[in-house]
Amino acid sequence: MKITAQQVNELRKMTGAGMMDCKKALVETEGDMEKAIDVLRKKGQKVAAKRADRDAAEGVVIAKVSDDKTFAAAVMINCETDFVAKNADFIAYVQSVLDVAVANKAKDADALKALKLDGYSVEETITNQTGVIGEKIQLGRYGMVDAAQTFAYIHPGNRIATVAGFNKASDDFGQAGKDVVMQIAAMSPIALDKDGVSEETIAREIEIGKDQARQEGKPEALLEKISMGKLNKFFKENTLLNQAFIKDGKSNVQQYLQSVDKELTVTEFYRLALG
Repeated sequence: MKITAQQVNELRKMTGAGMMDCKKALVETEGDMEKAIDVLRKKGQKVAAKRADRDAAEGVVIAKVSDDKTFAAAVMINCETDFVAKNADFIAYVQSVLDVAVANKAKDADALKALKLDGYSVEETITNQTGVIGEKIQLGRYGMVDAAQTFAYIHPGNRIATVAGFNKASDDFGQAGKDVVMQIAAMSPIALDKDGVSEETIAREIEIGKDQARQEGKPEALLEKISMGKLNKFFKENTLLNQAFIKDGKSNVQQYLQSVDKELTVTEFYRLALG
């Protein structure tokens, strides 16, 4: 059976695969478009398995808010090279994954992988992308916030993205929301406040504080008190609401929010960054 250029072109548009791969798939399936798609998908699966041990350290990180502003999500899809990460088609693909995640308010990565995108599960489309691009492609991380009002920020270059939720909703909170998600991107807090810091982290910081004081020659009887002082400094530097607000440095983030609305606060946040 003769395979026409029109058939090859149609399959290429449907799958994004290379011209020669499309032609070979059509020849193998005697022109059956659906079977040819399966052949290309199987090729993708083989490529994915072959590259399972490769490091997908590059990628695209983006975030988005739902139309009703009560849900926001951030997704990281990894690839192997910066060349692919900057490719417009790959960025558009990652955007399509995020769009379906936000539209369906996916709660976690497993829920996202199961969602349908162009007739396939998101997980299947990731495998397909591996076949099309020829690099290991994988869902790196996914996170979301669900709140009265949410905000999202994508740092230029698509390498850092953040989302945050507020306890109240108002059109007046737009600037505050933007400031908070940019603060999260810049300062990388580990928790909302000290109550969100794990006991393991607290214990480690106390021990580090004691060791530092001991090396400075401080009396053993004062080590506990000194380490607690260092722990409080750690909370101020590493928990969002206690961090110095980067736009003025005169107040912390919680104080800044209270200047906008005395009851306003952040309920949760999520930050994604490559590297």
